[in-house]
Amino acid sequence: MTEPTLSAALPQDSLAEKRPLRVLIAAPRGFCAGVDRAIEIVERAIDRYGAPVYVRHEIVHNRFVVEGLKAKGAVFVEELNAVPDGAPVVFSAHGVPKSIPAEATTRGLDWLDATCPLVSKVHRQAERHYEAGRHILFVGHRGHPEVIGTMGQVPAGTITLVETVEDVGAIAIAPDVQLAFLTQTTLSVDDTAAIVAALREKFPTIAGPKAEDICYATSNRQESVKAIAGDCDLVLVIGAPNSSNSLRLVEVAERSGTRARLIQRASEIAPEWLNTVETIGVTAGASAPEVLVREVVDRLGEWRAISSETVTTAEEHMVFKLPRQLTE
Repeated sequence: MTEPTLSAALPQDSLAEKRPLRVLIAAPRGFCAGVDRAIEIVERAIDRYGAPVYVRHEIVHNRFVVEGLKAKGAVFVEELNAVPDGAPVVFSAHGVPKSIPAEATTRGLDWLDATCPLVSKVHRQAERHYEAGRHILFVGHRGHPEVIGTMGQVPAGTITLVETVEDVGAIAIAPDVQLAFLTQTTLSVDDTAAIVAALREKFPTIAGPKAEDICYATSNRQESVKAIAGDCDLVLVIGAPNSSNSLRLVEVAERSGTRARLIQRASEIAPEWLNTVETIGVTAGASAPEVLVREVVDRLGEWRAISSETVTTAEEHMVFKLPRQLTE
Protein backbone atom coordinates (compact mmCIF):
# COMPACT_ATOMS: atom_id res chain seq x y z
CA MET A 1 0.00 0.00 0.00
CA THR A 2 1.34 3.45 -0.92
CA GLU A 3 1.86 5.60 2.14
CA PRO A 4 0.11 8.99 2.10
CA THR A 5 2.35 12.02 1.84
CA LEU A 6 2.48 14.32 4.83
CA SER A 7 0.80 17.15 2.97
CA ALA A 8 -2.09 14.88 1.97
CA ALA A 9 -2.29 13.59 5.52
CA LEU A 10 -3.21 16.96 6.98
CA PRO A 11 -6.50 18.07 5.41
CA GLN A 12 -7.40 20.22 8.41
CA ASP A 13 -4.09 21.08 10.05
CA SER A 14 -1.09 22.94 8.71
CA LEU A 15 2.34 21.43 9.15
CA ALA A 16 3.30 24.32 11.41
CA GLU A 17 0.35 23.92 13.77
CA LYS A 18 -0.28 20.31 14.64
CA ARG A 19 -3.27 19.58 16.83
CA PRO A 20 -2.53 17.79 20.09
CA LEU A 21 -3.19 14.05 20.22
CA ARG A 22 -3.17 12.00 23.39
CA VAL A 23 -1.91 8.45 22.79
CA LEU A 24 -2.69 5.72 25.33
CA ILE A 25 -0.49 2.66 24.81
CA ALA A 26 -1.86 -0.52 26.34
CA ALA A 27 0.34 -2.86 28.35
CA PRO A 28 0.68 -5.79 28.15
CA ARG A 29 0.70 -5.81 24.35
CA GLY A 30 2.53 -7.57 21.53
CA PHE A 31 4.64 -10.69 21.75
CA CYS A 32 3.75 -13.32 24.33
CA ALA A 33 6.04 -16.06 25.64
CA GLY A 34 4.68 -18.62 23.15
CA VAL A 35 5.37 -16.36 20.18
CA ASP A 36 8.85 -15.47 21.48
CA ARG A 37 9.59 -19.18 21.80
CA ALA A 38 8.28 -20.06 18.33
CA ILE A 39 10.33 -17.36 16.60
CA GLU A 40 13.45 -18.34 18.54
CA ILE A 41 12.95 -21.99 17.54
CA VAL A 42 13.00 -21.05 13.85
CA GLU A 43 16.01 -18.76 14.26
CA ARG A 44 17.97 -21.36 16.22
CA ALA A 45 17.03 -24.08 13.74
CA ILE A 46 18.45 -21.95 10.92
CA ASP A 47 21.64 -21.43 12.93
CA ARG A 48 21.92 -25.15 13.69
CA TYR A 49 20.92 -26.73 10.40
CA GLY A 50 21.61 -23.91 7.98
CA ALA A 51 19.14 -22.53 5.48
CA PRO A 52 16.66 -23.49 4.33
CA VAL A 53 14.57 -24.55 7.31
CA TYR A 54 10.98 -25.35 6.40
CA VAL A 55 8.03 -24.17 8.48
CA ARG A 56 4.58 -25.72 8.11
CA HIS A 57 2.12 -22.81 8.03
CA GLU A 58 2.98 -19.32 9.29
CA ILE A 59 5.00 -19.75 12.47
CA VAL A 60 2.82 -17.00 13.96
CA HIS A 61 0.13 -14.85 12.34
CA ASN A 62 2.16 -11.77 11.45
CA ARG A 63 3.41 -10.88 7.98
CA PHE A 64 6.27 -8.70 9.29
CA VAL A 65 7.59 -11.58 11.40
CA VAL A 66 7.16 -14.13 8.59
CA GLU A 67 8.95 -11.94 6.05
CA GLY A 68 11.79 -11.37 8.51
CA LEU A 69 12.25 -15.11 9.00
CA LYS A 70 12.10 -15.69 5.24
CA ALA A 71 15.00 -13.28 4.86
CA LYS A 72 16.99 -15.39 7.32
CA GLY A 73 16.35 -18.64 5.47
CA ALA A 74 12.93 -19.95 6.55
CA VAL A 75 10.67 -21.43 3.86
CA PHE A 76 6.97 -21.49 4.69
CA VAL A 77 4.83 -24.28 3.26
CA GLU A 78 1.23 -25.36 3.74
CA GLU A 79 1.75 -29.12 3.89
CA LEU A 80 4.54 -31.58 4.59
CA ASN A 81 4.56 -32.86 1.02
CA ALA A 82 6.23 -29.57 0.09
CA VAL A 83 9.17 -30.33 2.41
CA PRO A 84 12.06 -32.12 0.66
CA ASP A 85 13.34 -35.38 2.12
CA GLY A 86 16.05 -34.79 4.69
CA ALA A 87 15.13 -31.15 5.33
CA PRO A 88 14.39 -29.83 8.84
CA VAL A 89 10.82 -28.66 9.45
CA VAL A 90 9.20 -26.63 12.24
CA PHE A 91 5.52 -26.87 13.22
CA SER A 92 3.82 -23.54 13.97
CA ALA A 93 2.93 -22.11 17.36
CA HIS A 94 -0.75 -22.90 16.76
CA GLY A 95 -0.21 -26.66 16.99
CA VAL A 96 -0.87 -29.45 14.51
CA PRO A 97 -2.97 -32.63 14.40
CA LYS A 98 -1.25 -35.81 15.61
CA SER A 99 -1.07 -37.01 12.03
CA ILE A 100 1.49 -34.34 11.09
CA PRO A 101 4.41 -35.33 13.38
CA ALA A 102 3.55 -38.97 12.65
CA GLU A 103 3.90 -38.32 8.93
CA ALA A 104 7.14 -36.39 9.49
CA THR A 105 8.57 -39.24 11.52
CA THR A 106 7.55 -41.80 8.89
CA ARG A 107 9.39 -39.75 6.25
CA GLY A 108 12.46 -39.43 8.47
CA LEU A 109 12.25 -35.66 8.65
CA ASP A 110 14.07 -33.84 11.44
CA TRP A 111 11.14 -31.93 12.95
CA LEU A 112 10.78 -29.39 15.71
CA ASP A 113 7.50 -28.57 17.46
CA ALA A 114 6.99 -24.84 18.12
CA THR A 115 3.47 -25.36 19.47
CA CYS A 116 2.80 -22.95 22.32
CA PRO A 117 3.01 -24.93 25.58
CA LEU A 118 -0.41 -23.57 26.59
CA VAL A 119 -1.90 -25.03 23.41
CA SER A 120 -0.05 -28.29 24.07
CA LYS A 121 -1.71 -28.33 27.49
CA VAL A 122 -5.13 -28.28 25.80
CA HIS A 123 -3.96 -31.12 23.52
CA ARG A 124 -3.09 -33.24 26.55
CA GLN A 125 -6.45 -32.48 28.15
CA ALA A 126 -8.22 -33.62 24.97
CA GLU A 127 -6.29 -36.89 25.04
CA ARG A 128 -7.17 -37.50 28.69
CA HIS A 129 -10.86 -36.83 28.13
CA TYR A 130 -10.89 -39.20 25.15
CA GLU A 131 -9.13 -41.91 27.14
CA ALA A 132 -11.74 -41.44 29.90
CA GLY A 133 -14.50 -42.09 27.39
CA ARG A 134 -15.83 -38.54 27.26
CA HIS A 135 -17.11 -36.80 24.15
CA ILE A 136 -15.42 -33.40 23.87
CA LEU A 137 -17.18 -30.13 23.08
CA PHE A 138 -14.49 -27.76 21.83
CA VAL A 139 -15.21 -24.03 21.91
CA GLY A 140 -13.40 -22.33 19.04
CA HIS A 141 -13.51 -20.81 15.56
CA ARG A 142 -13.88 -23.18 12.61
CA GLY A 143 -10.84 -23.31 10.34
CA HIS A 144 -8.40 -21.69 12.76
CA PRO A 145 -5.09 -23.63 12.85
CA GLU A 146 -5.29 -24.06 16.61
CA VAL A 147 -8.76 -25.57 16.30
CA ILE A 148 -7.64 -27.92 13.53
CA GLY A 149 -4.65 -28.97 15.61
CA THR A 150 -6.61 -29.58 18.80
CA MET A 151 -9.43 -31.47 17.11
CA GLY A 152 -6.78 -33.59 15.43
CA GLN A 153 -5.54 -34.92 18.78
CA VAL A 154 -8.44 -37.36 19.06
CA PRO A 155 -10.29 -39.58 16.54
CA ALA A 156 -12.91 -37.99 14.31
CA GLY A 157 -16.38 -38.20 15.82
CA THR A 158 -15.16 -37.90 19.41
CA ILE A 159 -14.99 -34.09 19.44
CA THR A 160 -17.55 -31.49 18.37
CA LEU A 161 -16.85 -27.84 17.57
CA VAL A 162 -18.96 -25.21 19.35
CA GLU A 163 -18.69 -21.64 18.03
CA THR A 164 -21.63 -19.80 19.60
CA VAL A 165 -24.18 -19.94 22.39
CA GLU A 166 -26.72 -20.86 19.71
CA ASP A 167 -24.60 -23.90 18.80
CA VAL A 168 -25.00 -25.14 22.37
CA GLY A 169 -28.77 -25.29 21.95
CA ALA A 170 -28.39 -27.41 18.82
CA ILE A 171 -26.14 -30.04 20.41
CA ALA A 172 -27.81 -33.45 20.47
CA ILE A 173 -25.95 -35.94 22.66
CA ALA A 174 -27.34 -39.20 24.04
CA PRO A 175 -28.03 -38.88 27.78
CA ASP A 176 -25.66 -41.72 28.67
CA VAL A 177 -22.65 -40.06 26.98
CA GLN A 178 -20.16 -38.40 29.32
CA LEU A 179 -19.10 -34.92 28.20
CA ALA A 180 -16.17 -32.55 28.62
CA PHE A 181 -15.42 -29.13 27.20
CA LEU A 182 -12.22 -27.35 26.19
CA THR A 183 -11.61 -23.94 24.62
CA GLN A 184 -9.34 -22.37 22.03
CA THR A 185 -6.70 -20.28 23.82
CA THR A 186 -7.13 -17.06 21.81
CA LEU A 187 -10.85 -16.41 22.21
CA SER A 188 -12.65 -13.48 23.79
CA VAL A 189 -12.86 -14.03 27.53
CA ASP A 190 -16.40 -12.64 27.63
CA ASP A 191 -17.68 -14.69 24.68
CA THR A 192 -16.20 -17.88 26.05
CA ALA A 193 -17.69 -17.30 29.48
CA ALA A 194 -21.16 -17.06 27.92
CA ILE A 195 -20.70 -20.27 25.93
CA VAL A 196 -19.28 -22.15 28.91
CA ALA A 197 -22.21 -20.98 31.06
CA ALA A 198 -24.63 -22.27 28.41
CA LEU A 199 -22.80 -25.62 28.29
CA ARG A 200 -22.93 -26.01 32.07
CA GLU A 201 -26.60 -25.10 32.14
CA LYS A 202 -27.53 -27.63 29.46
CA PHE A 203 -25.12 -30.33 30.65
CA PRO A 204 -24.76 -29.94 34.45
CA THR A 205 -22.34 -32.87 34.76
CA ILE A 206 -20.01 -31.77 31.97
CA ALA A 207 -16.31 -31.93 32.88
CA GLY A 208 -14.15 -28.89 32.24
CA PRO A 209 -10.68 -27.54 32.94
CA LYS A 210 -9.91 -26.22 36.42
CA ALA A 211 -9.40 -22.85 34.76
CA GLU A 212 -10.56 -21.71 31.35
CA ASP A 213 -8.06 -22.55 28.64
CA ILE A 214 -7.80 -18.97 27.35
CA CYS A 215 -4.13 -18.14 27.77
CA TYR A 216 -2.79 -15.55 30.19
CA ALA A 217 -1.52 -13.35 27.33
CA THR A 218 -4.88 -13.27 25.56
CA SER A 219 -6.67 -12.39 28.81
CA ASN A 220 -4.11 -9.76 29.77
CA ARG A 221 -4.25 -8.02 26.38
CA GLN A 222 -8.03 -7.92 26.45
CA GLU A 223 -8.01 -6.42 29.94
CA SER A 224 -5.48 -3.79 28.90
CA VAL A 225 -7.70 -2.75 25.99
CA LYS A 226 -10.71 -2.48 28.31
CA ALA A 227 -8.64 -0.21 30.56
CA ILE A 228 -7.94 2.34 27.82
CA ALA A 229 -10.94 2.04 25.51
CA GLY A 230 -13.30 4.17 27.61
CA ASP A 231 -10.94 7.15 27.35
CA CYS A 232 -10.32 6.78 23.60
CA ASP A 233 -12.08 8.06 20.50
CA LEU A 234 -10.37 5.34 18.47
CA VAL A 235 -8.28 2.26 19.26
CA LEU A 236 -5.73 0.93 16.78
CA VAL A 237 -5.00 -2.79 17.10
CA ILE A 238 -1.81 -3.91 15.38
CA GLY A 239 -2.18 -7.45 14.12
CA ALA A 240 -2.96 -9.68 11.17
CA PRO A 241 -6.48 -10.25 9.82
CA ASN A 242 -6.02 -14.01 10.39
CA SER A 243 -4.87 -13.50 13.99
CA SER A 244 -7.63 -14.63 16.32
CA ASN A 245 -6.32 -12.81 19.38
CA SER A 246 -5.92 -9.56 17.41
CA LEU A 247 -9.47 -9.74 16.06
CA ARG A 248 -10.73 -10.32 19.57
CA LEU A 249 -8.95 -7.13 20.73
CA VAL A 250 -10.89 -5.15 18.13
CA GLU A 251 -14.14 -6.69 19.39
CA VAL A 252 -13.26 -5.94 23.01
CA ALA A 253 -12.58 -2.29 22.20
CA GLU A 254 -15.82 -1.94 20.26
CA ARG A 255 -17.82 -3.53 23.06
CA SER A 256 -16.30 -0.97 25.41
CA GLY A 257 -18.02 1.70 23.33
CA THR A 258 -15.24 3.03 21.13
CA ARG A 259 -14.29 2.70 17.48
CA ALA A 260 -11.49 0.27 16.70
CA ARG A 261 -9.50 -0.64 13.62
CA LEU A 262 -7.19 -3.55 12.88
CA ILE A 263 -3.99 -2.57 11.04
CA GLN A 264 -0.87 -4.51 10.11
CA ARG A 265 1.48 -1.56 9.61
CA ALA A 266 1.50 2.19 10.20
CA SER A 267 1.15 2.74 6.45
CA GLU A 268 -2.44 1.48 6.67
CA ILE A 269 -3.57 4.35 8.90
CA ALA A 270 -5.78 6.73 6.94
CA PRO A 271 -5.19 10.33 8.10
CA GLU A 272 -8.90 11.12 8.01
CA TRP A 273 -9.39 8.61 10.83
CA LEU A 274 -7.88 11.26 13.12
CA ASN A 275 -10.07 14.19 12.08
CA THR A 276 -12.34 13.96 15.13
CA VAL A 277 -9.95 12.09 17.42
CA GLU A 278 -8.45 13.72 20.51
CA THR A 279 -7.35 10.54 22.32
CA ILE A 280 -6.25 7.38 20.52
CA GLY A 281 -5.39 3.98 21.94
CA VAL A 282 -2.70 1.67 20.60
CA THR A 283 -2.24 -2.02 21.30
CA ALA A 284 -0.85 -5.06 19.51
CA GLY A 285 -1.86 -8.68 19.22
CA ALA A 286 0.35 -11.40 20.65
CA SER A 287 2.09 -11.98 17.30
CA ALA A 288 2.98 -8.33 16.61
CA PRO A 289 6.48 -7.11 17.52
CA GLU A 290 7.11 -3.93 19.49
CA VAL A 291 8.85 -2.31 16.51
CA LEU A 292 5.44 -2.04 14.83
CA VAL A 293 4.00 -0.26 17.87
CA ARG A 294 6.80 2.30 17.72
CA GLU A 295 6.24 2.65 13.98
CA VAL A 296 2.56 3.50 14.56
CA VAL A 297 3.32 6.03 17.30
CA ASP A 298 5.96 7.69 15.12
CA ARG A 299 3.48 7.85 12.24
CA LEU A 300 0.89 9.55 14.42
CA GLY A 301 3.57 12.02 15.45
CA GLU A 302 4.06 13.07 11.84
CA TRP A 303 0.49 14.38 11.74
CA ARG A 304 -0.27 15.48 15.29
CA ALA A 305 1.56 16.79 18.35
CA ILE A 306 1.38 13.64 20.44
CA SER A 307 1.69 13.10 24.15
CA SER A 308 1.86 9.41 24.97
CA GLU A 309 1.48 7.37 28.11
CA THR A 310 1.53 3.65 28.83
CA VAL A 311 -1.39 2.19 30.75
CA THR A 312 -0.26 -1.02 32.47
CA THR A 313 -2.76 -3.52 33.82
CA ALA A 314 -0.47 -6.53 34.38
CA GLU A 315 3.18 -7.58 34.36
CA GLU A 316 4.27 -10.61 32.33
CA HIS A 317 7.38 -12.63 33.13
CA MET A 318 6.51 -15.99 31.54
CA VAL A 319 9.29 -17.83 29.68
CA PHE A 320 8.88 -21.20 27.95
CA LYS A 321 11.66 -23.74 27.44
CA LEU A 322 12.99 -24.51 23.98
CA PRO A 323 12.88 -28.03 22.46
CA ARG A 324 15.65 -30.29 23.69
CA GLN A 325 17.11 -30.61 20.18
CA LEU A 326 18.09 -26.94 20.25
CA THR A 327 19.52 -26.82 23.76
CA GLU A 328 21.58 -30.01 24.01
